[in-house]
Amino acid sequence: MTAIEARDVALSFGETPALRGASVSVASGEIVAVMGPSGSGKSTLLHCLAGILVPDSGEIHFEGRRIDTLSETERSALRRDRFGFVFQFGQLVPELTAEENVALPLLLSGVKRGAALAQARPWFDRLGLTGLGRRRSGELSGGQAQRVALARGLVARPGVLFADEPTGALDSLTGEQVMELLVTSAREQGTTVVLVTHDARVAAYADRQVIVRDGKVNALVHS
Repeated sequence: MTAIEARDVALSFGETPALRGASVSVASGEIVAVMGPSGSGKSTLLHCLAGILVPDSGEIHFEGRRIDTLSETERSALRRDRFGFVFQFGQLVPELTAEENVALPLLLSGVKRGAALAQARPWFDRLGLTGLGRRRSGELSGGQAQRVALARGLVARPGVLFADEPTGALDSLTGEQVMELLVTSAREQGTTVVLVTHDARVAAYADRQVIVRDGKVNALVHS
C-alpha cells in the first residue's frame, strides 16, 4: 500500500523553479533516501510531502487522501498527529529536558504530562541514552542530542518519519550509529521513512534511493 505520494509536483520561489513536475511514491513501511546535488529540490520535495509547503501544481497524497488541498490548520494537525520529523541539527527545545523534548509531540497532541513522559522514558534505554533524560540539550553531545531528536520523531508512532539530513552535523561514526538506530526503530514500528541526504553511506541504509535533479525525480536506485 502506498503511504505517501507526490504526483507531478511543481513549485517555484518567485521566479526560481524548485520542483518541475516531480513524482515519487513511497510504500507503507518503506525507507526511501532522496538524494541529489545542492539546490536540486530534494528538501523542497520533502517539505511538500510533509505538508509544510503547498505546491503550485500537482498533488500530494497520504494514505490515499489528498493533503495539498487541506487548510493550514488541517495540515498542521496532520503533521502533529501522523508525521514525525528529524532535522539536521536536532532542533531540541533548549529550555526542556531531554525526556520533555521526546514527550513534546505527545503533549502537543493532548496527552497528559505524566503519561507522555512515561511513553518517552523507554526510548532512552533503546537508543543508548540511559540516565540522560533529565539533561538539557546544552548538556548533550551532538550524537546524543540527535538520538533524542530521533526519539521525539518516533515516540508518537507516526505514519511517516521525515528526516532532513539527520546525520549532516555528525561525524561519520556517530552518523552511522544514528542511522542504524533510525532504521531499526522505524522497522520495529512499521514507520515509513523519507530521508533526505547527500551522503551515499547514509542512503545505503534505505530500501531505495530516489535521485532529484533540476527539480525532477529522474532516477530510482534500489540499495
